[in-house]
Amino acid sequence: MNWNRRQVLQHWSFGAAALASTSWLAGVQAELPDASRKSAPIRVGQIGVGHAHANKIQVYRQSPDYEVVGIVEPDEELRRKAQADPIYRDLPWITRDELLKQPGLQAVLVETEIRHSLEHAHACVLAGKHVHLDKPAGASLDPFLEILQEARTRNLMVQLGYMYRYNPGVLLIEELLRNGGLGEIFELHAVMSKVVPPAQRIEHAEFSGGMMFELGCHLIDLAVLLLGVPQKVTSILQHASPTDDSLRDNCQAVLEYPKAIATIVSSAQEVDGFRRRQLSVCGTGGTVHLQPLDQPKATVTLARDCGKYQAGTHEILLPKFPRYVADAAEMAQVIRGEKPSRFSLQHEEDVQRTLLQASQM
Repeated sequence: MNWNRRQVLQHWSFGAAALASTSWLAGVQAELPDASRKSAPIRVGQIGVGHAHANKIQVYRQSPDYEVVGIVEPDEELRRKAQADPIYRDLPWITRDELLKQPGLQAVLVETEIRHSLEHAHACVLAGKHVHLDKPAGASLDPFLEILQEARTRNLMVQLGYMYRYNPGVLLIEELLRNGGLGEIFELHAVMSKVVPPAQRIEHAEFSGGMMFELGCHLIDLAVLLLGVPQKVTSILQHASPTDDSLRDNCQAVLEYPKAIATIVSSAQEVDGFRRRQLSVCGTGGTVHLQPLDQPKATVTLARDCGKYQAGTHEILLPKFPRYVADAAEMAQVIRGEKPSRFSLQHEEDVQRTLLQASQM
């Protein structure tokens, strides 16, 4: 067994259900964490509403796995805007100290602006709480490593908010890798771009990594999942737009491996960029192309039969993919001791280290 496939096996614990299924769809559905367990809900709170994905709190409010006990937002303007949003209706607004002292609190979602996220995540871990930390994991490595070390000491989960981890197309790629259908990966190519409006460009320009740091992080998470830690990272971070700001808005990174090359592309100026978001994985036994990545259709080409997948080229329609539902369900299973985390603390460290290299940060 080659190293890449061993990495997949280490990260992936739901293979038996897929192997026993009679169709790819049943297999994918069987592999997703079950969010309907009958047990006492896990008490969870959220710190911050400043992150672009802070509205994921609605996933936890709708899940029978969780009880949301409070929201924290120190910034008065952000808090006032959020209080008018139906997503947060009827939730108590409290301080961080009040949240961390809530009886039975087990987990906290950190959804602040990136510049503040590690400070709050560290406080949560020190208080003995599991953490869902939205991406990326801060702008430097050492503070994040301190959080991970504290989490290891306390046996806590730190889950990053990379939104394609349970994408059904990614699960399909992992299944084919696990069963040998793709052979040895030699190429991975991923694109994630959009048109970023002027106000958001200024926000993203706070970090010198630009769009590689802002959007490319999701793709680097997948590259590290499928290929492991690269031997070398090289990147080009351009400001290509006529917009007079400092945002590096045309970015490409190359991750080098002993027998593979991964390219990561992210731009802030691609018209209808959501439609062209994609992931291609090429191996000696076949190729999988996913596009658009947010709700993908898979084109699979195999040199030979692999289980239920026949040789040749096929298009596979994948089920609709609600973001963060499976992530929340897995966190509940980990907290209850039903399974280990699919993404280890070491994986989170490897992704952050690779991302900062690709972002020249």
